[in-house]
Amino acid sequence: MSATIWLITIAVIVALLAFDYFFHVRKAHIPTIKEAAVWSALYVGFALLFGVVLLVFGGQQMGVEYFAGYLTEKALSVDNLFVFLILIASFKVPRADQQKVLLFGIVFSLIARTAFIFIGAAALERFAALFYIFGIFLIFTAGKLVTDDSEEDGDNIAVRTAKKVIPSTDHFDGDKMFTHIDGKRVMTPMLLVMVAIGGTDIMFAFDSIPAIFGITQDTYIVFTAVTFSLLGLRQLYFLLDGLLDRLVFLNIGLAIILGFIGIKLILHALHENNIPFINDGEPVHVWEVPTELSLAVIVVVIVLVVITSLYTPVGKRMTRQNSVLKHAKEVLHDEDDQEAAEKHHALMNSAYKELHEGEETPQIREYLDHVAYRMEHGVNPSKEKAAEIRANNADD
Repeated sequence: MSATIWLITIAVIVALLAFDYFFHVRKAHIPTIKEAAVWSALYVGFALLFGVVLLVFGGQQMGVEYFAGYLTEKALSVDNLFVFLILIASFKVPRADQQKVLLFGIVFSLIARTAFIFIGAAALERFAALFYIFGIFLIFTAGKLVTDDSEEDGDNIAVRTAKKVIPSTDHFDGDKMFTHIDGKRVMTPMLLVMVAIGGTDIMFAFDSIPAIFGITQDTYIVFTAVTFSLLGLRQLYFLLDGLLDRLVFLNIGLAIILGFIGIKLILHALHENNIPFINDGEPVHVWEVPTELSLAVIVVVIVLVVITSLYTPVGKRMTRQNSVLKHAKEVLHDEDDQEAAEKHHALMNSAYKELHEGEETPQIREYLDHVAYRMEHGVNPSKEKAAEIRANNADD
C-alpha cells in the first residue's frame, strides 16, 4: 500500500478520534441509549463501507481478509469491554466521567496494537518460525479462556507501581487526574483507572495481534481491521451495558475462534517451514485454511454465541445466576469488615464453579439471604446470624 494511502488513512482515524473527544467526551455527560446506538451504527457502518471499498478496489482476497480480521478483532474488543466494565466498577468511576476513561483506553489500545503490528510484521518477515509460536500461543490462550474464571480488578501491577511512585487519593475530583489535598498534589482514581486500563490493554494486544496475523499478513489490512474494531467501542460500551453480562458463552466462542486461527497458523507455518528439525527444513505440503472458510467459521461462531447466550434455557439460567452473584457482591462488599468481604468473595467464587449444577445453588441462596439481611439492617450478618441462615436453608 502506498505512503499516500497510509497517510490518508491515519489522518481519517486521528480526525475521528478528535471529533469523538471534542464533541462528545470533553464535556462530561451520560450518553443516552439513542446517542450510543446512532454513533455505534455509524462507526460499524464506516468500517463495513471501508471493507466494501477494499473489496472493490483491492480485490476479493483483500476484502475477505479485512472482514475476517475485523470480525475477529471486534469480538475480542467486546470481550475487552467486560474487563473495562470490571475496572470501572472497581474504581467506582462516576458514570458521567466513564466516557473519558473509555476513550483513553481506546487510544492507548491503538498505540499499543500499532506498535505490536509493526514489530510483528517485521519479525514475521525475518523469522518464519514465529508462525509456530503465534499458533501455539493462540491455542494456549483459547484453553485459558475456557478454564480460567478469574476476574480482573483495579489492583493490578501497574496501579500498585503508580501508587508507590506518586501520592494518591481515593476520592474523585470531577474528571481531574490530579488534585490538591492539604496543599499537596496527588493523583485521583481517574488517573489510576486509566493506568489500570493501560496496563491491561498491553495484555490484550498479546492476544489480538497474533490472532489477526493468523488471518492476514498484509500490514495495512491488519492495521485497519484492528483500528476500526476499536473505533466506536466507547459508544458500544454504553449501548451494551447490561447486555455484556448476558453473553455468557462469549469466552467459549472466542476460545473456538482463537483455537481455529492457532491451528491455521501452524498449518501455514508447516507450509512455509524452514526449521531444520522439521522435515529437514523443507516445506510440509499440508492443506491450508482458505480465508473464505475462516470468515465463515468466525461468523457462525459469533452468531451461535449470541443465540445460545440469549435464547437457550441454559444461557438464560446462567445469566440470572451471574446477575445474582454480581449484585450480591456489590451489596455485601464492606471495606470496614475485611473478614466478611473475603468470606463473601470465596462464596461467590464457589458459586461460579457450581453454576451448571442447578437453577439455584446453596451458595446463591445463602447470598440472597445475606443480601436481604444487609439491605434490611445495613450491616452484614454476624457469624451467629449467618449460621442461623445456613441452618434454616438446610432445614428447607
